[in-house]
Amino acid sequence: MPTTTPFVAQSAANATRRVSDLRGPAAWPLVGHLLQFDEPRIHLQLEDWASVYGPLYRLRFLRTDVVVLADPDPIVQAFRARPDTWRRIGSLEPVAREIGVHGLFTAEGAEWKRQRRLVMRAFDPEHLRRFLPRLQTVTDRMRKRWRRAAAQGVTLDLQGELMRYAVDGVTGLAFGIDVNTVEDEHDDLNGRLENVLPMINRRLHAVFPYWRFVRLPSDRRLDRDLAAIHRMLRELVVQTREQLAHDPGLRAAPWNLLQALLAAQDDDARDDGTASPSAPATLSDDEVIGNLFTVLLAGQDTTASTLAWTVYLLHRNPAAWSRLRAEADAAAPAGDVPAHASVPRLPFAQACANEAMRLHPVGPLHYLEACHDTVVADVAVPKGTYLFCLTRMGAVDADKLPQAGEFMPERWFDPEHEHALKRLSIPFGAGARLCPGRTLAMLEMRMLLSMLARDFELADVSTAHGRPPQERMGFTVHPEGLRLRLEERRAEGGTDGNAVA
Repeated sequence: MPTTTPFVAQSAANATRRVSDLRGPAAWPLVGHLLQFDEPRIHLQLEDWASVYGPLYRLRFLRTDVVVLADPDPIVQAFRARPDTWRRIGSLEPVAREIGVHGLFTAEGAEWKRQRRLVMRAFDPEHLRRFLPRLQTVTDRMRKRWRRAAAQGVTLDLQGELMRYAVDGVTGLAFGIDVNTVEDEHDDLNGRLENVLPMINRRLHAVFPYWRFVRLPSDRRLDRDLAAIHRMLRELVVQTREQLAHDPGLRAAPWNLLQALLAAQDDDARDDGTASPSAPATLSDDEVIGNLFTVLLAGQDTTASTLAWTVYLLHRNPAAWSRLRAEADAAAPAGDVPAHASVPRLPFAQACANEAMRLHPVGPLHYLEACHDTVVADVAVPKGTYLFCLTRMGAVDADKLPQAGEFMPERWFDPEHEHALKRLSIPFGAGARLCPGRTLAMLEMRMLLSMLARDFELADVSTAHGRPPQERMGFTVHPEGLRLRLEERRAEGGTDGNAVA
């Protein structure tokens, strides 16, 4: 039995309030709070209301009660009680199925457990170690691209640049292919991908599923983008099946996610037939495609956004930038240690990324739904109630961390605050549904940040209007309008600018 059941039973005795007892902002007749949100700022509105009504308050969407939770300890408990007590809200799965991205992220129950076992095979440490030289190649291409931009004095779209880096990294690990969007100025994969998550977000928040009856221009564009992406993925499936047929050894030691999924598919097809037809052990072709699409979307968007925030914050904190540069120089002197060997020796680069994720997590809002009657803190929550988890507020609470609103990567090396940081900042989630790609994401971020510090000066990282970048929700959160202008690193000793760290 799942370990979450004793927690639910124990908490039930502590329930002293009902959802209706909670305070919250005034609701509109019939629709409740459903039409009160500015979609790109919904997470900020919910955080503002938490500042007024406390870390546990109530909303209503039509006839559905919504409990909004900003207290980190009950949030972690709810995350750890998945998938048996809490699931993702039920409206997400049909939207994902329509778009063709239904996979591990949107699966629930037995389906999720089956997919989790197969998908995690691609993210084991051995696969990641073998992938590091390829990630080094992607990083070196980005360095060359940025050196040209620095020489020409070009101002770059920071989010777009980092999306190129992230998509090249994730496609290498997941599919075993080199799409090379860094060097291909005419590549349209990133442009197609960046439209998908905002459309999922729009449909998830829609009061009525209009797209099933009327296709707006944005829906027709989405149809074209989806057709092109699915065509690419299905061609990759065909090519990978041919690889497995010509090299049977790949079945036992797959090099990428797609090989692992197809090898598992074939293994189960040859089993003794004892698997239950209602819960097959392997994945269907649609589930393979859905998981490939999910990894592609998540690997591009989340890594790029976190890196963008980190670069912006480093530009505003010269002391942290200097320490990052010193670490990068020490880890890989010019012409000495190969980049993939130096990655484990970049703890400050990782601390910079961790600190950026604490202040600006790409997922500050998580939507859950109660699978059965349960309890949140001291509130009895009926089955079907929505739970909106605001994961950032505890991590930036000055009562819980000193100077909580400041970018201080060094805090991640302070033993006094280490436990609190790990409890309060959970950018990859917690419990059984912890993000499977977190290790790859941290590898990419350490390598990119180290290269940037060793070879470049951050001449400018800002928006066109000069004000701090705004957070924009498009299923995940990214900084809006950040631009990057680089200069070649000035000769000061420590690097000749020709090696990647």
